[in-house]
Amino acid sequence: MLTDLSIRDVVLIEKLDLAFGPGLTVLTGETGAGKSILLDSLGLTLGNRADIGLIRSGAAEAHVSAGFAPKPGHVVYEILSELGLPAEETITLRRVIERNGRSRAFVNDTPCGVATLKHVGASLVEISGQHDQMGLADAANHLALLDAYGTDPNLVAEVALRFHAWQAAAQRLRLAQAKIADARREEEFLRHASEELSRLAPAEGEENELAARRQNLQQGEKRAEAVAAALSELSPRDRRNSGPAAALRAAARALSRLSNNRPGEIVQEHPALAAMNAVERAEEALADAQSELERLAHDTDADPRNLEAIEERLFALRAAARKHAVAVSELPALLLRMRERLSALDHGEADIVECERIKKTTRSAFCESAEKLSAARGIAAQSLEESVTAELPPLRLEKAQFYVRVTRLSEDQWNGDGADEVQFLIATNPGQDPGALGKIASGGELSRLMLAIKVVLSVGSPVPCLVFDEVDSGIGGATAAAVGERLARLASSVQVLVVTHSPQVAARGAAHLRVSKAVRGERTETDVVGLGQDQRREEIARMLAGETITDAARAAARSLLGEK
Repeated sequence: MLTDLSIRDVVLIEKLDLAFGPGLTVLTGETGAGKSILLDSLGLTLGNRADIGLIRSGAAEAHVSAGFAPKPGHVVYEILSELGLPAEETITLRRVIERNGRSRAFVNDTPCGVATLKHVGASLVEISGQHDQMGLADAANHLALLDAYGTDPNLVAEVALRFHAWQAAAQRLRLAQAKIADARREEEFLRHASEELSRLAPAEGEENELAARRQNLQQGEKRAEAVAAALSELSPRDRRNSGPAAALRAAARALSRLSNNRPGEIVQEHPALAAMNAVERAEEALADAQSELERLAHDTDADPRNLEAIEERLFALRAAARKHAVAVSELPALLLRMRERLSALDHGEADIVECERIKKTTRSAFCESAEKLSAARGIAAQSLEESVTAELPPLRLEKAQFYVRVTRLSEDQWNGDGADEVQFLIATNPGQDPGALGKIASGGELSRLMLAIKVVLSVGSPVPCLVFDEVDSGIGGATAAAVGERLARLASSVQVLVVTHSPQVAARGAAHLRVSKAVRGERTETDVVGLGQDQRREEIARMLAGETITDAARAAARSLLGEK
């Protein structure tokens, strides 16, 4: 329910904080006192259009906030969760209007769009007035209202579940049909391309592997050329060039002649011995170098045929990738997709037959549940018609007839709500064709009609707070008393706020707020005060008598209040 309303700098209100309780709260006051300002302020927190004319003169901006305390499990918590907004036990809707025409909206102090504020607010408050009928006058809400009134919620849920299962099956069938149709259109190309790629047999990561091997082979070829050049220098084939090995052998022979001693000659260490040892070591090092070079020449894989084969494979893969406008790495996946599409073509008929079977089965299940729901709605519609029509005579709508029309939709219009369209209609005079609520009934008639419908529908209403703006306009006496009695009855199940000029309605309130204007200095301001029992009596007497309150008016007020 609505727990509080805080208003700052709105029209004639500088600062106002109101608290509300359960049951019926009535707001009274002379015409022009500012009752509409309260409703406009509440409307701002519900996402209504912001107008800079609402900002109090001299103020930079207007602030309005409304606090609510929904029952646990109320739909508003699901809405907040879907919107990603904080869900707390108390919910505060706030609106700020600036002089430049911009406005800001908040839910539990979290900034949001006005559309979000309206979505949340619509689940918490419904305002009905002569020129503002929210919810009931909108035919889009009638089916849900009828279901809430008199159909099994489990059946409603079952219909929605089976509809979505049917639609999912239909979607699978459409996808299967589209897939096989695409494959048929490209069958020749797919078979040729698939065979071509199958022969090529691209593998995952093959391009990188081939590129690495090619680079190694190219480097190996360079190594082989260097090793061969080195070997040719050590062992030249040209006999005119003896090479370093022959030169070292010749040098060793020449030095050995110096070391030959004659018989009887004392052996002395020859001065050329060090040079001979160096020559021998050079021969050994040269032999080692030649041996190592020969090993390298044998180990180096520089076969040009291997490099050629790798490059041909690499070029073939890249040509195929260019042909199909994909990366080389995507060729294996492309081949797999082609094979799947060809498989769909080969086996698609069986898939389509199965999808058609499932679609037929789920459609039959939906139709079965939808038929049960349609029958239940027919029964509920008749009951709702009778109940609402019975409420009309005391509201001075004795000639009116209320109708609930349940119409079968064409199959292309079936949805998660079933196969029906529901519309509330009214005929205000005998012989008149029934028509839409907002088009047939006048402002006052429509307000009272809305009251009658809400009284009947109140048990299933998800909205915890209903606001009526002058629902008793243009009526008095017994009719006003009937309106008051129904408002009080409605307030036994939901919170009700009513702006009224009728003493009969005001006397029914569990709480009474009086709205008045006062001049302070050079400013006119709106005041709202809660009335005690004595003050209520005086206010109702004023409503009965006008400016001069008589004893008779006070007596009548006591009678309306049930006082002795």
